[in-house]
Amino acid sequence: MGQAGQNQGGRSSRNNLIVPQANAALQQLKYEAAQELGVTIPQDGYYGNYTSRETGSLGGYITKRLVQLAEQQLSGRSNS
Repeated sequence: MGQAGQNQGGRSSRNNLIVPQANAALQQLKYEAAQELGVTIPQDGYYGNYTSRETGSLGGYITKRLVQLAEQQLSGRSNS
């Protein structure tokens, strides 16, 4: 699978961060999104027992929030 990183469960992941220092903020965003959507994040990082709907809604919500944050940053507005 090439030079894949490791996720929390020890399985390989192709989602290498361009800015590794952003990892904590992205993890926080993931947990906030999951809480708002009512999806429980697996402690071991394995999503195999989740439906496509659950994981897709979580990924879509995170993407939406990231786009909002980028738009705010590009327009010069703060996140307060």
